[in-house]
Amino acid sequence: MSVEQPLWRALTAYRVLTLLYALTLYAYAYENYDHPLGAGAYMAVLTVWTALTVRMVSSAERCTLRFLVGDLTVAVVGILLTPLVDTHDRIAEGTPTLPSIWTAGAVLGFAIKGGWRWAAWASTVVCAANIIERGGFAQDAVHMLMLVWVASVAIGYVVEVARASERTLARALRIEAATRERERLARDIHDSVLQVLAMVQRRGAAIGGEAAELGRMAGEQEIALRTLISTGPATGPGATTAQPAESAEPVGTALLTVAADAPAGGGAAEGEQSDLLALLAPHAGSRVTLSGPGTAVSLPAEAAAELAAAVGAALDNVRAHVGEDAHAWILVEDEPDAVMVTVRDDGPGIPEGRLADAEREGRLGVALSIRGRLRDLGGSAEWISAPGQGTEVELKVPRQGETGR
Repeated sequence: MSVEQPLWRALTAYRVLTLLYALTLYAYAYENYDHPLGAGAYMAVLTVWTALTVRMVSSAERCTLRFLVGDLTVAVVGILLTPLVDTHDRIAEGTPTLPSIWTAGAVLGFAIKGGWRWAAWASTVVCAANIIERGGFAQDAVHMLMLVWVASVAIGYVVEVARASERTLARALRIEAATRERERLARDIHDSVLQVLAMVQRRGAAIGGEAAELGRMAGEQEIALRTLISTGPATGPGATTAQPAESAEPVGTALLTVAADAPAGGGAAEGEQSDLLALLAPHAGSRVTLSGPGTAVSLPAEAAAELAAAVGAALDNVRAHVGEDAHAWILVEDEPDAVMVTVRDDGPGIPEGRLADAEREGRLGVALSIRGRLRDLGGSAEWISAPGQGTEVELKVPRQGETGR
């Protein structure tokens, strides 16, 4: 709902209540009018107009400029008609005009619809009509009119600020949604395409010959793709994009197509639970030891799948940076308020500052495949490493609000 919608509802109620107030004043002073029937005719018109236009001030779409001008005209006519139906003495005493404070509703309509500039214009018209009705600049009249002018302009300014804030919030939400989707695609690309390109590069270099050339092209594609998912495509004047060799273009295109067609989630129904231990079991082997509770560790299916993928990314890092012969241990702890998975290896450890350097280089295994996944789940990922003592990764997902979205 728009932030200004409550203002339209309040204006609708204001017009009805102030109409009742104006009718009460008319009935109370009926015998004091010079021409009570003429005043009554105007009050009847005002009542019919308010009743017929209730829906017009219920939203910005219905409240058109033509209606606002007509509404202001009804108010101004009532102000200028007052000296013709009321006595000079009552007017000199400061008796309210026929529409009384109903007039402020017409001005507030301009303020909500068009902001402070429209409000200033409408207030000026009302002020001029009141000065004509009083026959001069009476002190009490000027004081009241200044209050109406300042209040309507202030409300118009607040409405403009609220609209600007609403637009800013909408842009921020769109950017956040686009960023989340981009990070999800980057994770999928890292977990599939980049891993395959890196493997082709290593195997091609090891085999040699024509395979080495294929490995070299795969390495170029890997670098270009890492740059793309870490910084986004270059735009604007002077922007350039690395162009791979013509023979390598089909490979990159095919790999990107596979990543784009990958499903956004696990496809599980909302509210479905999965056993995290069952998802982690395929990782267990001669060089990976899996330990956990004797019972199932249940999590929402999407959260369990993402946590398992983060564990898989951590194991990929062990194989890539420690070696195929490295030993790793997975420990699953099922706590009352969270699920914690610890992945530990027997490697040489991570030098200080290496993770930040890798992220700047576009190597997003930690930044997206692990830390990004845990952040989207409302959890955390911590690295504990000391030279010569291996690396320990602690992945924690809360049980309440696992998705964090």
